[in-house]
Amino acid sequence: MYICIMVQVRKRRTMTPVQASACCRPIDDLLDPELFKALSDPTRSRLLGCLVKCGCACTVSDVGECCTVDLSVVSRHLSLLERAGVVQSSKTGRTVHYVVDYAHLCRTMRAIADAIEQCCPAEQLPGCARGCCGAR
Repeated sequence: MYICIMVQVRKRRTMTPVQASACCRPIDDLLDPELFKALSDPTRSRLLGCLVKCGCACTVSDVGECCTVDLSVVSRHLSLLERAGVVQSSKTGRTVHYVVDYAHLCRTMRAIADAIEQCCPAEQLPGCARGCCGAR
């Protein structure tokens, strides 16, 4: 005895950019241009990597040893990272110490990853819980 079962597979329709922007709003709030600008510069990436690996508050001159740019440039880069919420600073006299804001950075990156996963087309990411707006 043979049993034949037919299943109709519904293809997901692609959306226009206007439809997608109306659908996946949480990602829009998380994609902070200042954060990505801060992380996009190779020197700032090196400085951040140095601070992350160090794991403690460092002065501008300490962090400056990680790269070959002037300390004034290092200071400007660290200030930009601070404005983006990547690092925090504390001042003692004329000395400024910078430390990575691990909690904020991790929370932000996880939220972005979760939002991207929620908006992904299901066929592109096997582990994706759902496509945009819950469509599969």
